Amino acid sequence: MKSSRLGMLSLGLVALIAAPAFAQADKVIAKVDGMNITEREIALATEDLGERLAQLPDERKRDEVVNYLVDLKLGAKAAAAAKIADTPDFAARLAYFREKIMLDQYLTAEAKKAATPEAAKKLYDETTKALAPEEEVNARHILVEDEAQAKAVAERLKKGEDFAKVAAELSKDPGSGKEGGSLGWFTKDRMVPEFAEVAFKLAKGQVSDPVKSQFGWHVIKLEDKRNKPLPDFASVKPQIDQYLERKAQQDMIVSLREKAKVERLDQPAAPAAPAPVPAEPKKP
Repeated sequence: MKSSRLGMLSLGLVALIAAPAFAQADKVIAKVDGMNITEREIALATEDLGERLAQLPDERKRDEVVNYLVDLKLGAKAAAAAKIADTPDFAARLAYFREKIMLDQYLTAEAKKAATPEAAKKLYDETTKALAPEEEVNARHILVEDEAQAKAVAERLKKGEDFAKVAAELSKDPGSGKEGGSLGWFTKDRMVPEFAEVAFKLAKGQVSDPVKSQFGWHVIKLEDKRNKPLPDFASVKPQIDQYLERKAQQDMIVSLREKAKVERLDQPAAPAAPAPVPAEPKKP
């Protein structure tokens, strides 16, 4: 008797906790010809409208959704009066979209089961452990139009002029010129080959001879060199979760197909597969 009372008390507490959430979802926020529009419908319509709402200011989105639901209710009422629901086309569409929504809901639920914090951390650890260190450099450059100008720049730098100051004065690079020629950190594949080959061979603090590329002539200074730091777990967790969810959904569909018998009645039957040839016995 005691355990029964405790069980009833637990169920009562659950109901009390859940009731406000359900009440809020079913709260009527508008009426049209006596038909209710609830918060739950607002949430569903907001999800359904998606891109259409994304183009609107936040303060207009809710009104847009309510107006949409008003039109939907009135249109559905008119369609019911016209007996649209009694047509074979409506029945077919209803069956199709019912299955589609069921599948979407099922895949979403299965995806959430797969994208656990533990699974995400495990994938992050395995992936980062397998990554080879990638070198990157922090460099500056001065870009000029011809070799003679590049040689003149190199001479000024050899005489001790400040690289950043000369870059701000002479560099034709509209991006880095105003920043003293700074290109920040980059990996070898981020730059054109001629530039990258020279930059990655320089020692820290060293200035290159003039280098020609498709953009003109460069004088490069290496500021620093390091192995590219790996992204921390928190910064890539959203992408990991997305990968785990999509993989779980894909695996689920593949599994369902493997267990199913699919017959294409609109195509000729596929020819029977030839009998497998027995493998030759291994020689002693």
